[in-house]
Amino acid sequence: MNSKHKKTLQLIFSNPVNGNIEWRKIEALFIALGAEKDEGNGSAVTFILNDKRADFHRPHPNKEALKYRVKIVREFLEKAGITL
Repeated sequence: MNSKHKKTLQLIFSNPVNGNIEWRKIEALFIALGAEKDEGNGSAVTFILNDKRADFHRPHPNKEALKYRVKIVREFLEKAGITL
């Protein structure tokens, strides 16, 4: 995991929840942590990390993940054993 991934992880776990994180950076963090990625139809994407699964829809038309999506990402990472 490089410094960009660490910064993204810090943003995900920051309080109050940051609703201005580019989704591509979140996906890059998942891959850096060893997650498997499965592309679905349209904007659907599934990640499996440490035997935990999460299904997402990529944000569109904007690139940023809104607060509710960042909260879901945080919960997924915590369930997979990833914290700050």
